[in-house]
Amino acid sequence: MNNKNYVWEPSKDYIEKTNIYRFMKKHRINTVDELIVRSHEQMEWFWDEVIKDLNIHFFKPYKKVMDSSEGIPWTKWFTGGKTNIAYNCIEKWAASNQASKYAVIWEGEDGKVVKLTYLLFNEYVNRVANFLIESGIGKGDRVGLFMPMIPEAIIATFAVLKVGAIYVPIFSGYGPDAVATRLQDAEAKLLFTCNGFFRKGKEVVIQNVALEAMSRTPSVQRLVIVDRLPLTAVNQKKVIRWDDIIAKGNSNFNAIEMDSEDPFMIIYTSGTTGRPKGAVHVHGGFMVKIAEEVAYQTDLRDEDILFWFTDMGWIMAPWELVGGLTLGGTIFCYEGIPDHPNPDRLWDMIQRHRITTLGISPTAIRALRKYPDKWVTDHDLSSLRILGSTGEAWNDDPYKWFFEKVGGSRCPIINLSGGTEVGACFLSPHPISPLKPCTLKGPSLGMDVDVFNEAGQSVRNEVGELVCKKPWPGMTRGIWKDSQRFIDVYWSRWKDIWLHGDWASVDGDGFWFLHGRSDDTIKVAGKRIGPAEIESIVTKHPDVLEAAAIGIPDQLKGESIVCFVVAKDPSKKSDSVKLQINDLIIRELGKTMQAKEIRFVSMLPKTRNAKVLRRLMRNKFIGKPLGDTSTLENPRALDEI
Repeated sequence: MNNKNYVWEPSKDYIEKTNIYRFMKKHRINTVDELIVRSHEQMEWFWDEVIKDLNIHFFKPYKKVMDSSEGIPWTKWFTGGKTNIAYNCIEKWAASNQASKYAVIWEGEDGKVVKLTYLLFNEYVNRVANFLIESGIGKGDRVGLFMPMIPEAIIATFAVLKVGAIYVPIFSGYGPDAVATRLQDAEAKLLFTCNGFFRKGKEVVIQNVALEAMSRTPSVQRLVIVDRLPLTAVNQKKVIRWDDIIAKGNSNFNAIEMDSEDPFMIIYTSGTTGRPKGAVHVHGGFMVKIAEEVAYQTDLRDEDILFWFTDMGWIMAPWELVGGLTLGGTIFCYEGIPDHPNPDRLWDMIQRHRITTLGISPTAIRALRKYPDKWVTDHDLSSLRILGSTGEAWNDDPYKWFFEKVGGSRCPIINLSGGTEVGACFLSPHPISPLKPCTLKGPSLGMDVDVFNEAGQSVRNEVGELVCKKPWPGMTRGIWKDSQRFIDVYWSRWKDIWLHGDWASVDGDGFWFLHGRSDDTIKVAGKRIGPAEIESIVTKHPDVLEAAAIGIPDQLKGESIVCFVVAKDPSKKSDSVKLQINDLIIRELGKTMQAKEIRFVSMLPKTRNAKVLRRLMRNKFIGKPLGDTSTLENPRALDEI
């Protein structure tokens, strides 16, 4: 196999060491494409074999793998089975020969390091689980978690799951309104938080945010505070200190047996309009699907250390925690930003901790790429074996930089695409497949995905809507307290077809690509174009660090293009650079697609997980109401729009 368009081609020796190859060999399947087709054509066979292959424990065996008798959108999985995520992730390993292995390695932005073996991790979880039971928290009760990526957040998460309650992760950067909205919607009975954390070298105090949010949420009966910063007094009867729980707690607790379809998490995602949507995920389906992805997509093995750069409020945190620990792996977590105190912080941690799997957003890579390459190349990154990414569509140059400078041109980029509501990946490469730049390669295992045109017809070599034609174990079991909204948003355009809201395409060689959100699509003179396509061209200019494109109303063309550009060097913001950028657009897309305006800004509005909020940019630019802004990390960025 030799194709000049490939950036990655695995060797025979590499292929034969992977988990997915082991699975294929076991079932006499010759190619990954054959496995992908069989996995969604024979779903019940596939998921049953995954559970066996990954040794996922059910206290009581399930009677059926799947049951769609109530309709495709409401499909149930592993019906009649009893299990518990916390048991599979911690308890069973703590009682095995893996007990002394590190489950969690954590580093704070201030340099503090914590390492927890499975045995110690389980004991801490049990102490908190006993506290929850004593506090009246049990099966089905909701518990909020408003914390950054610190060890106590991970311990609290699994304690909630052990007792059968439902945890509600909340971004650590939210203000009181956003926190209260989510606690009120979930009717949470208890909230975990911390007094603060470190970010960009500064102390970020969130204790008062939690207290205010609690005061607005009558259902919250207790607040647990972790003292990450120096101890701060709180004169409230409802407040309990984390250290007191750990000091007094009983270290013995057996995970509650949960029905496979019992919810374990409500995780909120912002809609284009209206209040945030609470996606409901369950013990059986989520665990099995995520463990499958971490095993066969990111190829986690016994000696690996998995690090996905994320926040507890983003779906990639439970993806890392549940997937990595169900497999008995070691996960690495970090509290701060990737370039503090120096631009090499991320690369330094990889070298020191010998991290093997790094997951990060394309936007974060674009930001790190602005520094001289020596900040990366001066470090020994030979431990890296797999690179992961998700969150945004890639551009060519940052993708190649990630592949060549970070991965040394020897690590595949496992570029995932799924979502909070998906609870999994629709699209993903597997490490045994050749890769083209920026590709997602094809469907994830068990996912019957397609690209539809406006008439609902499957298309190739053109951009269309990404859809899924069959149910999957990790899919949300609806929107919390709003089942009709779930149907309206995802299932209403085509019968029994999940409409995801992403533009996608499949080229003539069968490689899949994303082109941004379909609600971000720009339609100029009747021609649709995704912002990612425009942004990829703009970022080719040597003076451009990153860019965002939006469409604004135009009486003649329907819409015209406005580009917001962050310059690598602020001194090079000039009209001549704007003309050069527009010339690039015209050269590659034609004069019809030239930008009506190009504006320099110091930053783009983003979420904590580095997604660019083009909807807010467009609304601000044309004077429409902003809608939900709770996920916005840097509100000051909108002032420049």
